[in-house]
Amino acid sequence: MRDELARRAHAVIASDGAGRDALLRDLARWQAAHIAPYGRLVARAAAAGRDPLDWPALPTDVFRHARIAAHPPEDDVRVFCTSGTTSGARGAHPLADLALYDHAAERAARAALFADVERVALLIVLAPHPREAPDSSLSYMLGRFEAWFAERARWVFPIDARLEAALDEAGDGPVALCGTSFAFVHAEDQLRARYALPAGSLAMQTGGFKGRSREVAPDALRAAIAARYGVPEPRVVAEYGMTELSSQLYERIGARGPRRLWAPPWVRVRVVDPETLEEVPDGAVGLVRIDDAANVGSVAAIQTSDQAIRHADGLELLGRAPDATPRGCSLAVEEALG
Repeated sequence: MRDELARRAHAVIASDGAGRDALLRDLARWQAAHIAPYGRLVARAAAAGRDPLDWPALPTDVFRHARIAAHPPEDDVRVFCTSGTTSGARGAHPLADLALYDHAAERAARAALFADVERVALLIVLAPHPREAPDSSLSYMLGRFEAWFAERARWVFPIDARLEAALDEAGDGPVALCGTSFAFVHAEDQLRARYALPAGSLAMQTGGFKGRSREVAPDALRAAIAARYGVPEPRVVAEYGMTELSSQLYERIGARGPRRLWAPPWVRVRVVDPETLEEVPDGAVGLVRIDDAANVGSVAAIQTSDQAIRHADGLELLGRAPDATPRGCSLAVEEALG
């Protein structure tokens, strides 16, 4: 059954979402039967005959306390882990197959980030190389970017003089700068020169804007990146990804106007009430719920603690919910863990 669901997921991704909701329903039923924490969480909704699309989503905190996978540990080919919390617990997302992750990542990046440039002459990555961080989903994805979208790559982490050397060797072809938001902040602290990267260059930053030392507003960082590297602001875009997902959301390259995240068509995004976890109307603040059809081997329905507003043209991300885990998520964690 898993192989058949994976085949359907590949087809949904390749067809830009055709058959997505039918697949998500079947994934919910199969994953509830094979992954105990998720089965406990959705038991009452299933017994009440609710549409599986409206069953509760699994909070990301559960990944820190239980194994969320439909296969045994000996079948893991990769385990992606979160960066950890103050308690030291790290969320883990075991995968028995990377083909779906690769398919989703390449197609989404091609549609949103590399939409107008087939390959860049140089990819500069401000993140650890996959060899140095084999449990980082971001490093893995950026490593695949090197293979899919770049003629050559330079990996710079931690940020040091290698970044200046990489920028100095940029030729006439477009350059892609990709890294975490605070890697770009650290680069700002170190670089003195300003650059004028070739036409078609772009920058992608990901992750939160609050670091150990200070907080930087998203629009301020975007402007700083544009000024430092000579990349127009519409070509400085954000990526939204999570260890617990297999797909990513992006700001579209070159888009003007309010910043919105685009979800690939095989991903269903809703904004829900922090208390009830029921969907809220467009324009209202709530928590992001993501149903990712590429998450076949774990759980497709993921409940985050990130706040957002859904608009007709995409998702306006507001950042993490303040203070403790929202009450609705806390109750769902307790139910999932029994």
